[in-house]
Amino acid sequence: MIPIGKYWTIGSPCCSSEHNEPVRSLVIPVAVLARARRAADAFRQLTGVDVDAAELLAGRAGLLGLSPQRLISAGGATRLMRSGDGWCALTLSRQDDIDAVPALIESDAVGDDPWPGVEHWVADNTTADVTARARLLGLPAAALGETHAAPPRIATLGAVARPREPSGLLVADLSSMWAGPLCGQLLARAGATVVKVETARRPDGTRAGASSFFDWMNSGKLSYVASFDEPSGLRRLLEAADVIIESSRPAALAHRGLGPTDVAPREGRVWVRITGHGAVGEQAGWVAFGDDAAVSGGLVDGTDSDPAFCGDAIADPLTGLHGALSGVEALSRGGGELIELSMAAVAATYAADDRAAETRCTAMPVTASPARKLGADNALVERMLTERRLAPC
Repeated sequence: MIPIGKYWTIGSPCCSSEHNEPVRSLVIPVAVLARARRAADAFRQLTGVDVDAAELLAGRAGLLGLSPQRLISAGGATRLMRSGDGWCALTLSRQDDIDAVPALIESDAVGDDPWPGVEHWVADNTTADVTARARLLGLPAAALGETHAAPPRIATLGAVARPREPSGLLVADLSSMWAGPLCGQLLARAGATVVKVETARRPDGTRAGASSFFDWMNSGKLSYVASFDEPSGLRRLLEAADVIIESSRPAALAHRGLGPTDVAPREGRVWVRITGHGAVGEQAGWVAFGDDAAVSGGLVDGTDSDPAFCGDAIADPLTGLHGALSGVEALSRGGGELIELSMAAVAATYAADDRAAETRCTAMPVTASPARKLGADNALVERMLTERRLAPC
């Protein structure tokens, strides 16, 4: 075994690669990788599809050459900061987040780099005050270890069908970024027809980033551009879908009459809802990204008094994996279920394990084909929906 700081590695899971870009390895707790592998094995038993858990956790870092720098996340947008009474995390990944910094710290004296002012303000306030004010402004924030471990919440959605596998089923993937798209990607690997839904005004934000990551998450899916101003096409898709994946705040779809109880029922439908902090109460409105959600669940490196980021936005791939597993488990029961997964609660479940031993994961995913261009399959999807509507029951 090779020492990594004060820890020990017991292996180096790797993925073969045809790429020549530099690859960064991620240090992952052995127990976290082991639990993720058990989930991947359960997915394989239900679908026959092999899933490399190490690749899911380290793949983005390998593709983009990322690694966390203790208090700075691998992607660079999230910081762990000491407050007046503990630790908290804040993500500034969107321009709107950066624009909100003066209101957050109650000062217009914010330079090109907002972080010094934020860190100074955080140090002078309690964690509760920091997170409350950040969340009031719609910023992704978290207090270290504030979320308790919890399994997915499952509610009855409609009539149960016969047990099914994902192969041949229609999946409407309304999610974006990482956790939801990974859930859809795994179902696509299992043979489902996955339709990635975006709007022209607000496409998935990862389209604007590195194509290698977007392709990894969305290759093999059909691309459908919908309009929330005239949602008739989207409604037809949702009504025909056997599985629906969403990762927006719960009120977003309900406000448009497109929530789980608004869409016409379909026998055996499974609705997978991925949130940052849950779908009930004030937490339903809290924004989250993978790194701050992991901090909320206590899934960090180091100790509670001296924490550091663990992996790369680790709550995202873990939640995507468990979302896919929960979906196929529901299908095996006949469906008719609404499944809600909180990224922070998933992270907390993994944080409960002994994380002292760590290992290096190095992965470079290879995507067979690029993801489809935005809206490239609208005509195909519309034709497919017509055929499904006319098909005999």
